[in-house]
Amino acid sequence: MKKTEGQIKIITRNHKATYSYILFDRFEAGISLQGTEVKSIRQGQINLTDAYCKVEESELSLVNLHIAPYAMGGYVNHQPKRKRRLLMHKREIVRLRSKLVERGFTLIPLALYFKRGMVKVELALAKGKKMSDKRESLREKDAQRELRNYRQ
Repeated sequence: MKKTEGQIKIITRNHKATYSYILFDRFEAGISLQGTEVKSIRQGQINLTDAYCKVEESELSLVNLHIAPYAMGGYVNHQPKRKRRLLMHKREIVRLRSKLVERGFTLIPLALYFKRGMVKVELALAKGKKMSDKRESLREKDAQRELRNYRQ
């Protein structure tokens, strides 16, 4: 398969996000990485589960993203859970900051992918679900699954 200019190769997804949060707006951001981090990402040694975003001053950063140390990295290896800077336009960051000030909103990463050779992060503005909402979404999921099985 040839790579086209706009082709996206998904590295990992945050599967817990749709279960634990109600998702609203979605955004795309670049991520500032070190060389050994990119090599680890290419090997798929990454975990998005507990990651979230913070707006500090006028910068957006990704916290708790775990990228395993590169096996061949030696002394130049990176720290697995360091804070990573996200790259977005300043006006978008200001708009996000105003949304995050509202009660209950958080910014979480949904997916990490390669787009034109660059690592990108899909972010979502989200609000935490209560336990009853989580049960309701599980019931809906089961009903959809049974309906699919019934049709086949």
